[in-house]
Amino acid sequence: MGKTILIICDGLRNDTAAQQMGFMEHLVETRRGTRFTARTTLPTVSKTSYETLHTGLDAIDHGITGNFVTRPSSSPNLFKLASQYGLSTAASAYYWFFELYVGLTYDPTLNSEHDNLDTPIQRGIFYKADSMPDDEVFARGANLASVKQPDYLLIHVMGLDHASHMSGSDSAHYRNQAIHQDQLLAQFVPDWTEMGYTVILTSDHGHTTDKQHGGTGEEVRNVPLYIVPSDGNGLGETGETVSHLSVAPTICQIMKLPIPATMAAPVLKFSMTSAASGNSYSVGPNSVAPIGMFPDSFSGVAVPADGSVRSQCSLSDLGDLNTRSISTN
Repeated sequence: MGKTILIICDGLRNDTAAQQMGFMEHLVETRRGTRFTARTTLPTVSKTSYETLHTGLDAIDHGITGNFVTRPSSSPNLFKLASQYGLSTAASAYYWFFELYVGLTYDPTLNSEHDNLDTPIQRGIFYKADSMPDDEVFARGANLASVKQPDYLLIHVMGLDHASHMSGSDSAHYRNQAIHQDQLLAQFVPDWTEMGYTVILTSDHGHTTDKQHGGTGEEVRNVPLYIVPSDGNGLGETGETVSHLSVAPTICQIMKLPIPATMAAPVLKFSMTSAASGNSYSVGPNSVAPIGMFPDSFSGVAVPADGSVRSQCSLSDLGDLNTRSISTN
């Protein structure tokens, strides 16, 4: 199992990351990390993208079609999969994540700190102000990583989105906020990889010079996707454009979770030793998985995957769920 931290820098454009995030680009240049250009799904609004990143589904399929939709996630998602397979989860994030993956209406008096092992996000520190300092959000995430050591940790910062809504993406305010976030990453990412985490950084959408997002232009659809493996064996700049739909199945592969068939996009190869280069299996109903791969509640078949097999498995915690593959690395 590979522990993972997903960082969502809300509102970060791909070109701004390339030009202003010197530390992250340093990891790419020295091949400690891997860089893709990620293509967001539509619409380019936050809550829709949060759900897409965690489910691998388009908006029309997962149902969170805009920021005004106020219901919990109903699709197989990273938090639910991790918690139901005995892994620990945590988040330092905007309150919309609480409503999506804890499933309750957010009350800052009651829910700004959350600790409940029976919910998909088991431990969390949440905020409601778009102007919440990124320093605080990263520090709280670092505390969760050090003290609780979750298997899956989400850190979501709003500073860039707030800056662009205030000043536009072609402003010193926005560019300087990107530099500030990069310096925070330079402080924390080396510690996290030393702790055994693979660190993934992306954005939910970009921004326009009109201080907005939601449309279909390159400036809002193209965002960075950095993956920093815990062993430091990255691939550098790939020059590839990939879909945001690939983020969820790639994280499942890193964490050795079964990949639901709903997460149908390709798993990304991001290092010389990444899961895509290892042994993988598809699961089905008629035989037994390798010992130790799944909890005792799993019953299914494990056969070498050739890319064409997609069988049915029975998971007592998740109900009947089609799955794709799982790495044995």
